[in-house]
Order: sequence, then structure tokens, then C-alpha cells
Amino acid sequence: MTPSIDATQRKLIAGIVMATLMALTIVIADLASGGRADPPTLRAAATLLDGSWRFHTGDDPRWADANTDDTDWETIDMTALPGSHDGDVGLPDYVAGWMAHGHPGYHGYAWYRREVTVPAGRASWDILGPTLVENGYELYWNGQRLGGSGRLGPAPHVVGTRPLRFALPADAAGTRGVLAVRTYMLPVSGASADGGGMHSAPILAPQPIGAALHRVQWKRTIAGYIVDAVEPIAMLALIGLALGYRSRSSRKGFLVFASIALALTAARRLNNAIVAWTDLLDLATYAWLASVIWAPTMAAWLLAWNRWCLRPWRSIDVSAVALAVAGIIGAVTHSASVTSGSRLGAIALFVVIGARMVRNGPMQILALVTLASIMAGLFGAELLDTIGVPGIWFPFGIGVSRTQYVYAIAIPLLALLIVRTLAFQREPIDIGHVDRARMTSSSTTAGVQ
Repeated sequence: MTPSIDATQRKLIAGIVMATLMALTIVIADLASGGRADPPTLRAAATLLDGSWRFHTGDDPRWADANTDDTDWETIDMTALPGSHDGDVGLPDYVAGWMAHGHPGYHGYAWYRREVTVPAGRASWDILGPTLVENGYELYWNGQRLGGSGRLGPAPHVVGTRPLRFALPADAAGTRGVLAVRTYMLPVSGASADGGGMHSAPILAPQPIGAALHRVQWKRTIAGYIVDAVEPIAMLALIGLALGYRSRSSRKGFLVFASIALALTAARRLNNAIVAWTDLLDLATYAWLASVIWAPTMAAWLLAWNRWCLRPWRSIDVSAVALAVAGIIGAVTHSASVTSGSRLGAIALFVVIGARMVRNGPMQILALVTLASIMAGLFGAELLDTIGVPGIWFPFGIGVSRTQYVYAIAIPLLALLIVRTLAFQREPIDIGHVDRARMTSSSTTAGVQ
């Protein structure tokens, strides 16, 4: 039977609703702000360095020199189609990479070069680096390294590409120089057909136009991953709610394992924002974590939901751990069949748990809808791809993945479910006081009679 809602639960539910609405307001406002096009006045005062670039695979530090003969290099057109953007964040001026220009499957180093004329005058000039590069780059002006994303060399250390601004030498105004971009792509499996190298052209801009455009680029980058920061914060708040009221819950085991699952899920989601906004996590570590962390997360959710019914099945616990181990092995060995088998086995266990909940679980509708949302977040490829649900939408021009939408639904549902498992004690009644009141009442009645 579904327990009744007491006054304390009503207050917690009201807090959950208010916190959800506040988070949605913050996210929507940031998406709307970050998704705006670059101000026309700023773009008119800057020069997008698109058009033809010289291109060469391989690596030679001498290719940064302005006197390098690049006449026999290939040519890549960096001009973007009107309205083009990348398929993740929604970054503008997107162009296909080297794999779409005659180098399918190639990874490693490649160089881009072109001549740039800097207008004369007293202004100082900036180069805004390309906002999307696979995966790291260094930028040179007439052989002088201005900076870059990550650390290239014999042992490349690449991080997420963020908006970067580089100052040209003070004597660059009124001259014609060579801009060279050294890029490096990590060896990855299943790379897209248009992957590799620069996907947007650098921008030449005078000060303070360059600084203003740089701020606009950062607003778009922050908006692109704001959901991956807000949702983990909400998950950590859920953990606090679950552990803080665990002693009053009728599902203590569920709350413990759900907290573990939420912590792992939050770490996985937050990694996206960390890579996009900072240099704290290199792409190789990020990719490894992304391929492995889903397995213990899946197992923790299975262990949690197995305890929603009062008598958890040991067979489900053992199977969940075994599937997690198999998933980790599949990720480490890059075995698609082992990974797929682990995921399909986990889906089957979730279905069994759902069937048990239908038979004898409390709060069936709320619990089953919450379980279904967690499954959709974990197994989007298996459950949502098959029914044609797009992997990403672009509200306000900023990419929001379906997983982010799913967790936006799952988090408040799970919060409500946690609150509904709580049992608050009523104020204790002073039995002695009641007995004395009754004796007084009896004496008064006898005196009246």
C-alpha cells in the first residue's frame, strides 16, 4: 500500500519542486544566452580566416617557419556552409576534418598553413584559436609559437579544446605573415567520417574586439556543458537527502546503493564539463573513464533497485557484479561483443526487477517510472535508438543530449521516491498527562452529579 503523505514530506516535496524549477530556469537562461549568434558589429570588425589553407599530414617542426616551401602541399577549404555548426555543442562555422578530405582513418599529426595580412594602424591584434580541433593544436606566427591546446611532442598530452586568444607580436600590424597550426588527433576507434584536425577557422581581430569575441565564445562553451554541471550537483544533493534521512526510510538498502550509483553517475556527467572548461583531465583519461565507469554504475543501480522489494534476490546481486566485471573487461580489451553482452544482460535484470516491483513493490507507478527513466539514461543506444529518438537536440542553438533530458526527468522523480520512503514519527504523547486529565474529568463529573 502507498503510505500517506505527512506534513514533513509535503515540505520536502515542495522544496524538490522549487529546486527543480530554479535549476531549469538557470539552465534555460544560460542556453538562451549562450546560443545567440556572435554580435554582427564584432564579427564585422574581425576577419574569419577561412578559405584555402595548405595542408600536410605528418610532423616536422620546420613547417612552422615562414620560409617553408608549401607549394606541393594539399589544399583544404576551411569555408563553412551558411548556418553550419558542430553536432555536439552547436559551435558555428563548422567544417569537415581531414577524413572528409582524402585521409579517412588517419590519426596523428598534421599541419595547416596560410598567409595572413594584418591591417596597418596602432591597434594590437589577436588571433582567436579554432574552437573545435581534434584533438590538440599549437599555433605559430612566422615560426614563433603563440600557444595552443594541450602539449604536443613525442608524448602528446591533449585536453579539450576551449576558446583561446593569442596576441600577435607588437610589430605585426601592417605586415603579411604565415599562420601555421600544428594539430594532433588521438588514435580512436569508430571516428566519424568527417573527423580529424581543425573544424573551425581561427579569427583575426583587433583589440578590444578580440577580447569581446573571446567572451562570446566562452559563453557558448559554458552553455554547451551547463547541464553536465547542474545535473551532477543535483545528484549530489540527492545523495545528501538519501543519507541524511536514511534512518527514517523503509528502504535503507535501496538508498545506500542508489547513493553509490548517483555518485558514479555524477562523476561521469561532470567529466564532460571538466574536459570542456579546464585542463584538469586529459582526453585519454577521459575516454578511458567514459568507457569503464558505466559498468560499476550499472551494477550499483541494479543492486539498488533489487532492494526496492523487501527481499532482494541474491541471484540478481551476483549477476549484476558479474556483468559489471564483464563490462570492464570488454571496455579494457575493446571487445564490442563482450560489452554488448554485458549491457543486454543488465537490461534483462532490470526487466526482472521491474516485474517483481509490479507484483509486490510499494508505490508501483512512481517507482516503475523512475526505474524506466534510469534505464533510458543508462541504455539509450539499446532502448532509444531503436525507436528513433534523436541523440541530441539544439534548443536555442545549443546542443542538449537526450541523456541530459532523461536525467532532468529522473532526478526529481528519484527525489520524490526517496521522500515517499520516509516515515516520520508523530509527536510523543504524555500518557501520564492523559491519565491525569481523565481522572480530573471523572472527578469533576462525579462532583456535578
